[in-house]
Amino acid sequence: MHATPASHAPAPRLDHALVWFRRDLRVDDHAALYAACRGAHRVHAAFVLDTDILASLPRADRRVEFIRDSLVDLDDQLHALGRSHGVADVHLIVRHGSARDELPRLAAQLGVQAVYAAHDDEPDALARDAVVRGRLADIGCLLHTVKDHVVFERDEVMTATGSPYSVFTPYKNAWLRKVNDFFLRAWPVARHAGSLAPWPAEAGAPGVPGLAQIGFEPTDLRRLRLPTGSTGAHELLDDFLDRIDDYDRAREFPAVKGPSYLGPHLRFGTVSVRRLAREAWQRTQAGSRGAEVWLSELIWRDFYHQILHHHPRVVGHAFRPEYDGLHWEHGKHAEAHFEAWCEGRTGYPLVDAGMRQLVQTGYMHNRLRMVTASFLVKDLGLDWRRGEAWFARWLNDYDLAANNGGWQWAASTGCDAQPYFRIFNPVSQSEKFDPDGRFILRYVPELAGLSGPALHAPWKARPLELEAAGLALGRDYPAPIVDHELARQRTLERFAAARAAGGR
Repeated sequence: MHATPASHAPAPRLDHALVWFRRDLRVDDHAALYAACRGAHRVHAAFVLDTDILASLPRADRRVEFIRDSLVDLDDQLHALGRSHGVADVHLIVRHGSARDELPRLAAQLGVQAVYAAHDDEPDALARDAVVRGRLADIGCLLHTVKDHVVFERDEVMTATGSPYSVFTPYKNAWLRKVNDFFLRAWPVARHAGSLAPWPAEAGAPGVPGLAQIGFEPTDLRRLRLPTGSTGAHELLDDFLDRIDDYDRAREFPAVKGPSYLGPHLRFGTVSVRRLAREAWQRTQAGSRGAEVWLSELIWRDFYHQILHHHPRVVGHAFRPEYDGLHWEHGKHAEAHFEAWCEGRTGYPLVDAGMRQLVQTGYMHNRLRMVTASFLVKDLGLDWRRGEAWFARWLNDYDLAANNGGWQWAASTGCDAQPYFRIFNPVSQSEKFDPDGRFILRYVPELAGLSGPALHAPWKARPLELEAAGLALGRDYPAPIVDHELARQRTLERFAAARAAGGR
């Protein structure tokens, strides 16, 4: 039976509740806000800029600026929603500190009887929530959590024997059999928005702190024109829906405007995943191949989240235990290779363009995520966890479940992984998916004098071509740091050894 937020609401209605916003920075179709407004007469909203998370981040981090700007948008939405229902001065309460301390402290200060929040199945989040739940209990306050971040979570899509799926296609088929209008409908928050409470005097002055106030610096987020908040999410969605029917073809080419670019908005919940899945599902029913492929990407996201829930050991370990025994390259040579990969100096143009795009923009095209990950693991022979951590440092849409799942897929260590003997050839990938080199030249401009095959493999260019381009390999652009064919053979041997050892 499908549990709804309403089923979590105690009866009779509470006098006073608090909604703890986390990775759900919007007011429309918001499961926890709906549940709180149905379950209590007065509802406040809060967000904690959690120093347990922020402390490990660089002082200029695009995601922190994205969150901060989205909080301003969320505060405006709450204010407008309250006003439209006759409640003046509704605002978001923002705290800066450890959520383990700040949230229970705020609950006690406000005298609320319950806190509502959305599930978060990341191991650190579960540990945090356990502490918060205990501290709330100490003051006689309950913590109610509800599903919001995915369409289907935890045990909602299981095999006939009641076990979690570990292969995507059967999971996807079961997901599609289960989905219907009920699971994709929006939670009608506005219907109960009269329960929103005006700003409490004991909370101090309203307002979202600036970056400097929380110890951060501005980034290039505005120059990159990444719109923030629900307002920005709906701008991007409207733009994408005009071209969704071509998604199945356009998504493969990094120089083409094919993706939705909604990753950060899904990550921080400035748009409802139900809204996105509903749009894709309805268009799929109408015969759109592009929408069908995009819906499949949303299902992959659910898949990786249920993998994390059922197999938390994937954080730091291979899903397939035999591959924890892989012997990775190490030493000074390996360190130099890792540094070259991070900085986009491998000598393989498509790989370098993707890595430079990541650092310069916080975004990387999905095709290139696979190509660059494969190159790190199967050409350089380096531990996939190092690449996973590098992506976690830079991706605007970093999500633990999806990032871990994607890296283990590329490294052939995960569930439903790319078979270890299928190894991306960075040159043929370049020729197929960036045939004119438009993407390469955007991020590797030193190759501007080359064209045709030489642009995809400069080391194969004739001396006269290099001279005409004013390009000297090793001076203006690196020679390849590895030979792909030799690296491929070493990878096959590495995985064969791990499999043999694992079978003993």
